Amino acid sequence: MNSNNLKINRMGDLCYITFPRLEACKAVRHTFSTRLGGVSSGQFATMNTSFLGGDDFCAVEENYRRLCGAVGIEISHLVLSRQTHTNNVRIVTKSDCGTGYTKPSFNDVDGLITNESGVALVTQYADCTPLLFCDPVKRVCATSHAGWRGTVSQIGKVTVEKMINEFGCNPSDIIAAIGPCICQNCYEVDTPVFDAFVESGIDITNVFREGKDENHFMLNLVNANKNILISAGIKEENIDVSDICTCCNSDKLHSHRATGGKRGNLAAIIELI
Repeated sequence: MNSNNLKINRMGDLCYITFPRLEACKAVRHTFSTRLGGVSSGQFATMNTSFLGGDDFCAVEENYRRLCGAVGIEISHLVLSRQTHTNNVRIVTKSDCGTGYTKPSFNDVDGLITNESGVALVTQYADCTPLLFCDPVKRVCATSHAGWRGTVSQIGKVTVEKMINEFGCNPSDIIAAIGPCICQNCYEVDTPVFDAFVESGIDITNVFREGKDENHFMLNLVNANKNILISAGIKEENIDVSDICTCCNSDKLHSHRATGGKRGNLAAIIELI
């Protein structure tokens, strides 16, 4: 697994990914996990970040302890939600720390925003697109989960608009990252998915090409979400764009498609310093 755009970090057996523009803004701690360096076993091996998929709770807790410890995040700060491919984005505070870990999870929430330090926002993945945001001027951060449904419903734009409306963010100040997800060569979809994108009004000029079978198309989630973030007012030069495919690298990253659903989850975590 290599990247020209993202930073791959190693600490013993632990391997995790960070985003250069988010690092440079000096306002957040953040990480994106791989499969490497945890204690889970079987289909979850070894770094799994889902408390809900059937893995041992203590193993997942230790995985978070290792992953968060590498970037200086306290696991008691974690806030997780039960993601259901919506474009629902929730503002959270310090009172929500532990949600989805030591407290019941939020339901039907695929994006989280905070303007408080010490609140570690977590979204989870196994081919869908991670989106991370930081406004270092207004001191607001966010993360959103964009599968094809979340992308069609423009959860990235919804997240930016909520940052603007609730906290007065200027989109030109926002630093964003598009994390590892399934690549276009690996992601074939059918006509209803293509039609949903056409009807959404999203710029799809660089998003689809013909599939291997009739009435099938190869979908580029990275380009779709990049187009959405730019349309929301984020500068192109302020976006880190992944060049890592979860499916091509399923030995190092959890991939739903590559494993037929027998997998754990990856986590994007971001916290204001």
